[in-house]
Amino acid sequence: MRARRALLYVPGDDSHKIHKAARLDVDSVCLDLEDGVATNKKQVARETITRALQDLDFGRSERLVRVNPVHSTYYAQDLEEILRARPDGIVLPKVMHGDQIRQVSQQISAAESENNWPPGGVILIAIVESALAITNLDTIASADPRLEALIFGAEDFAADIGARRSTSGWEVFYARSAIVTHAAAQQLQGIDLVNINFQEDEELRVQSDQGARMGFSGKQIIHPNQIEIVQEAFTPSGNEIQAAVELIEKFNREQELGRGAFAVEGVMIDAPAIRAAQSIIERAQAAGKISPQNSTRIGGDTNE
Repeated sequence: MRARRALLYVPGDDSHKIHKAARLDVDSVCLDLEDGVATNKKQVARETITRALQDLDFGRSERLVRVNPVHSTYYAQDLEEILRARPDGIVLPKVMHGDQIRQVSQQISAAESENNWPPGGVILIAIVESALAITNLDTIASADPRLEALIFGAEDFAADIGARRSTSGWEVFYARSAIVTHAAAQQLQGIDLVNINFQEDEELRVQSDQGARMGFSGKQIIHPNQIEIVQEAFTPSGNEIQAAVELIEKFNREQELGRGAFAVEGVMIDAPAIRAAQSIIERAQAAGKISPQNSTRIGGDTNE
């Protein structure tokens, strides 16, 4: 699965911002048809996004499009027009249950078949942003093989439950934890909440570090100035990578000697620590920090 450390939203009706985003070194660019576009600019946004997908080179960036919710009056036309331009993926907001994901996946499958595109080439990402969606996370996360990630929409969720947003974020902590847990259970990526205070670098740095420690794969962003801070937070450092490689090499040697748990600098190392080390290496590979050919693999079974 590709790296999605930073997912940058760009208003779909703003051609200037889209051209600028195409030149940024960001993992994912999400061209927006939903909240970032006024109701009387939806068609302009569809046409602008379609031209951008067809004409612009986004470099290494993933080209995503956030359509309007399935239950909205805009959704059907959004999906029909955007799929003609063959984006890399569709971001589906305000998902309430798994049936909505399956519905969209079937429509994408029909477009792939009609155009002779490889099956499953257009991926799906679901935004979870309501109390009902949190209670239905098991059916959402397991809904369809096309689904690759869950995004936490903290602002909408807080409004839905009547919470008051704070810098600490304790009012949304349960939902945040539930999303990253269900994502991991289905081998999906979890993409963390957005920080709307895009001029607060230190706040963004702290929040990004917390999200990475919680197990999120990346974070939503709304301004190019947030890219570097966020992508750095979700990229293993050189020291972390080296320690993980050495730990796995040590584990493999111990396995050959018939030993399971072992100590490193007074710390007992067993299967969970090795899985964590392998996760660091996989994230480093996805971020391009190390190549798959140069990585270290686990020689034994650590799934028990």
